[in-house]
Amino acid sequence: MKQNFSRRDFLKVAGVGLGALAFKPYFSETYYEKLYTPKRLPQFPAGDIIGRLVDQTDVRSRPDNNPILNNVIGAMPADYLMPWGREVIGSVIGLTNQKYLETPQGYVWASRVQPTRNLPNTPITEMPAGQPGFWAEVTVPYVDLTLETPPISPWIQSLIQYNFPPRVYYGQVVWIDQVRTANGFAEYRWNESPGHGYGFGDIFWLDGAGLKVLTETDVAPISPEIDPNEKRIVADLTYQNLSCFEGNNEVFFCRISSGAKFDATGALSEERATPVGELLTHWKIISLNMSGGGSASGYSTPAVPWSTVIHGDGIAIHGAFWHNDFGERRSHGCINVKPEDAKWIFRWSSPYISLAQCEARMTWPEHGTVVTTKELKL
Repeated sequence: MKQNFSRRDFLKVAGVGLGALAFKPYFSETYYEKLYTPKRLPQFPAGDIIGRLVDQTDVRSRPDNNPILNNVIGAMPADYLMPWGREVIGSVIGLTNQKYLETPQGYVWASRVQPTRNLPNTPITEMPAGQPGFWAEVTVPYVDLTLETPPISPWIQSLIQYNFPPRVYYGQVVWIDQVRTANGFAEYRWNESPGHGYGFGDIFWLDGAGLKVLTETDVAPISPEIDPNEKRIVADLTYQNLSCFEGNNEVFFCRISSGAKFDATGALSEERATPVGELLTHWKIISLNMSGGGSASGYSTPAVPWSTVIHGDGIAIHGAFWHNDFGERRSHGCINVKPEDAKWIFRWSSPYISLAQCEARMTWPEHGTVVTTKELKL
């Protein structure tokens, strides 16, 4: 991937993204072979924060999406990486988030850019003694996957359909059950089995340098000295923010993306609305495959990190690595937050979950931290 290029080079490749990739042959032979070829980490751009485009994205000559201006000068492809530059307030018609990133090529809407870091690790070369596996967190912009078995899950099938490289992204957490060095570098085997994250059973290998082996210190409870009954979470769906309180003291604040309330056609959808009222934490799991919906508006997302389930079997506060649109309603009912925010909430709220435990469910009348969701009636 060429990370640094001129405006002339940019215009030559503008428009090459998932939309363009759809015209490539389904299951092309070369692409299919690459799925089973071991892959090292690429050379990532320099910078304290690295922006990753989550989808093909327009680049504009000015930070304004007014179609009358006709200021689109090109497009950057999905997973294109860039140093995180200056943020500017522009104009995005009809939406709350108005931030753009200024790049050498032009302006990109910041909601389409995931902020990541490049924090490579020294991988382990053998499994920890006496352990069936371990949890590991992606600490680089992305890690390419190598398939061990024929693809099963909807998310990998969809990527194959568009000849797009399967990857895990900054902030995701995966279950590793084997380590090997047969290809000249340490590789971890990610087992997306039903027993660890409720996946479909796909098995992948990936460069261990891109993942941090989590320890109990990484998930240690925050403020364990505080009475759990004094902890509460308040999510304001009107203003799309979340606060954690210890008694009357606000100890944490973040932006959120709650349920979209409207489906793809623009019709009001109760299924996509986040429930309003007093909700109770009753299931927490370190990493979860989230799938649902039908063929028209379905989704399949692996390794969703740090899920704190607060309603039913699926409405959760969890990390979202597939957008940077916090402050805007857009989920299927869950409360999306940045992965690092989800991790903090996961560690702070009750019940406490250890790595060895990895998940816990509670049944009424038992419950963990109370979560109040509120919304102004306009």
